[in-house]
Amino acid sequence: MPASAEPVLEAHGEPVLEARDVVKRFPLHGPGQHGKEVHAVEPTSLALHAGRITALVGESGSGKSTLARMLALAYPPTEGEIRLDGAPVKQARTARGKRAYYRQVQMVFQDPFSSLSPVHRLRYILSRPLQLHGHASGRAELERQILDLLNRVNLTPADQFIDKFPHELSGGQRQRVAIARALAARPKVLLGDEPVSMLDVSIRLDILNLLGTLRDDEGLAILYITHDIAGARYFADEIKVLYAGQLVESGPADAVVEQPRHPYTRLLLESAPDPDREGALLDAPEVVDDEETLGEPPSLVDPPAGCRFHPRCPLAKPVCATAFPPRTQFDDGQWVHCWSYDEENYR
Repeated sequence: MPASAEPVLEAHGEPVLEARDVVKRFPLHGPGQHGKEVHAVEPTSLALHAGRITALVGESGSGKSTLARMLALAYPPTEGEIRLDGAPVKQARTARGKRAYYRQVQMVFQDPFSSLSPVHRLRYILSRPLQLHGHASGRAELERQILDLLNRVNLTPADQFIDKFPHELSGGQRQRVAIARALAARPKVLLGDEPVSMLDVSIRLDILNLLGTLRDDEGLAILYITHDIAGARYFADEIKVLYAGQLVESGPADAVVEQPRHPYTRLLLESAPDPDREGALLDAPEVVDDEETLGEPPSLVDPPAGCRFHPRCPLAKPVCATAFPPRTQFDDGQWVHCWSYDEENYR
């Protein structure tokens, strides 16, 4: 098992929200499935800091959304713990505790077309979290705060939007409403599960700029889940790379994109062309971008031992199939789990 405990980054203070060595396994049911489990997330640690955006990247099925849902308490961790402001989240097992938790941690989902009720106007959609969390009393105060939320997400003039139904809005406008609904709780943390992937390319940048403004102006800690590692460079403060439930690389966004250390990170970048990057990342003789060589992602019911990327890795060594590599730390703030590096030389 990988030991992926993440030390607190002193330069950014104590984390607001933290996952410590969380594991998630889903038991299978049905004929012939007794005792089998989906090993969705192996021991993984992740810390979110106020005023910073952390991008969690990886291909479909890597465990990104599962990790986010554990942070949102939608899935209980099989092992490990979630901490909010340094305290283990135990009180959230009760309805009152969960409400207190969701007042500080909110999630923005991928699909704005299904995350908003089609039978209610925006006035109702935004009034419910304000009332539920006790942030507004009286009709006039409630209306003022709803208009303020619409203005904060750039749905202006706000009074022309407040009585619209979701189906009267564009995809980008709906996602702004979903963000406004999350902000109504006045959270410290936003968890964005691929919040722009279902939007038209022409409006994705507007939503990302909005999230960046919330980080800068309101000091929110934001987890941004995406499969677009090149795009994350222009938006996130740091990038973490997840493969088949294992964190394999992390570091400042520019450093990870300009000098990826893990072969999987290089492959992600090759599949997401970046106009600011020159030359191929996989042009070394021993590294080939060949579909037959790279194969398919592993089964998470019966995952390979060691580093789960080794069956697809062009740099794999015998040890990769038997043990998960230790963390190698670099001076620029990056770290990587890969046997290609001699840990003693990079402390």
